[in-house]
Amino acid sequence: MAELQFDYVIVGAGAAGCLLAHRLSEDGRFRVCVLESGPPDRNLFLHVPAGFIRVGYDPRYSWDFQTEPSEGSGGRPVVTRMGRTLGGSSSINGFNYTRGLPLDYDTWAALGNPGWSYPELLPYFKRTERRVGPHDRRFRGSNGLLPITDCDWRHPLCDAFIAAAGTFGLPPQNDYNAASQTGAGYYQRWILNGWRVSAAKAFLRPAMQRGNVDVRTNAHVTKIVFDGRRATGVMYVPGPGAEAVTVSARREVILSAGAANTPKLLQISGVGPADLLASLGVNVVHALPGVGENFQDHYMVRSIARVRGVETINHTARGWRLLREIARWAVGKPSVLAISPSVAYAFTRSRPELADNDLQFHFSPGSYASGLAGKLDDFPGMTLGFYQLRPESRGFVRARSADPFELPRIQPNYLQHEMDQRSAVDALRLARRMLHTAPLLSYIERDEYPPAEAVSDDELLDCARARGSTAWHFMGTCRMGPIGDPMTVVDSQLRVVGLEGLRVVDASIMPTMPSGNTGAPTMVVAEKAADLILGRKPLPAEHPQDNQARLNALPAQGRKTPRPVVAM
Repeated sequence: MAELQFDYVIVGAGAAGCLLAHRLSEDGRFRVCVLESGPPDRNLFLHVPAGFIRVGYDPRYSWDFQTEPSEGSGGRPVVTRMGRTLGGSSSINGFNYTRGLPLDYDTWAALGNPGWSYPELLPYFKRTERRVGPHDRRFRGSNGLLPITDCDWRHPLCDAFIAAAGTFGLPPQNDYNAASQTGAGYYQRWILNGWRVSAAKAFLRPAMQRGNVDVRTNAHVTKIVFDGRRATGVMYVPGPGAEAVTVSARREVILSAGAANTPKLLQISGVGPADLLASLGVNVVHALPGVGENFQDHYMVRSIARVRGVETINHTARGWRLLREIARWAVGKPSVLAISPSVAYAFTRSRPELADNDLQFHFSPGSYASGLAGKLDDFPGMTLGFYQLRPESRGFVRARSADPFELPRIQPNYLQHEMDQRSAVDALRLARRMLHTAPLLSYIERDEYPPAEAVSDDELLDCARARGSTAWHFMGTCRMGPIGDPMTVVDSQLRVVGLEGLRVVDASIMPTMPSGNTGAPTMVVAEKAADLILGRKPLPAEHPQDNQARLNALPAQGRKTPRPVVAM
């Protein structure tokens, strides 16, 4: 059996793994091995933003996950994909850059995780990014490797949606990642000069040029190797029928395989709930009941309207119009080839009495068959989707067997909690009102989904259950928390509790859901983790504005504290 030795072994080349490889190899002292189960990111469609339609559901570049059926999804399994190539999901996802609310991170700290408050994480957010264009330097970074740009493509339906949101008291928002999230506008994204800038391109490529980073693709990790309670390395298979390879870590093994595969790998390696390990026939290395629990995902529900009098993406992305867009993209002009699946946004509240936003709306001047981002409808349509920012429902991820190649059971328990159900109904009503407000009303031919006749709470909830789907925001399955909490998996240093030489650095560690897309929060976890792993002094906390109001709201996550608001 072949054996290799490095200082650090990183399992997974997603957003966190790529950034970690960059930071851990930066000063040249350490040798780093990155193991990625998928292939290299050579496919052109991984780099052209609109290529997500081609590669997002391609099993060569994504994990073919399905959730378990549940009442919340109308008894359906929900098909979901996570990136399986260099860059991970940052190479196939919608690339919208959203940090969430300061309250999200203050809540992490309040739950027993010192060092993870918003003022302490803000300098790490800033260190990661290169904000292109005018920006508030109190909140935004300009010297990082990840370029964040504003959408330069405009569409009359997006402009009308932003105007419609304004009639509900939501101001046109220039930067929802700065002083205030509330408002509506065009998304920020990691696209530069018409190309996707994945974590692999931003962070891993520069690291690979140093000579002390070894990246191995098509390397499926099958087991964590332990000496007693110390992780000493991993085993991986470089291809079907190939001999297993052991990679030893002189310092640490770091799991960055994502919120589905990281807990599964721990479980089949003997770390997890004792009863689950027994059912799998896996010898217990360390019983840790929280591994795989606390699973959360944003449940996306989409309203679709058939439109008239305007060209939508449904037709722009076909025939001679697509050739026109390719030509525009090729000469560096704004083009449908370089936009997100969700082009415009609105952050707001489902009910006036809430103190903070609990809804994120995603608007697109196009629509997809069955509401899934993939195949475009053959009629002109527009989509207004949403999810509850901080869902109350919790699920789990559990290995089905000890076979490292079998995908895990994923049960999100979508809409299980009564508050999630109420938010879904309220948001569908708000979406309908937005779509039928004056700036958009003249474009609407009819409601496609939910149908106009669905008006009662039960009917709208049934619509949410029947057509809702994942937002690809898996997190929480290796929850960070205080020592002594039986469901804690990693401590505030991201070390797996009760073991040595093993950390988790990905969205698994998030104790609660950030209020937005999870790409940027995952990267800030990796930025913070790099300093923890290397024993560096943390970056000084930054307080760009008076934070007393949000601090007073802890630990209730700001969901129920009333304040004066504009009535919806």
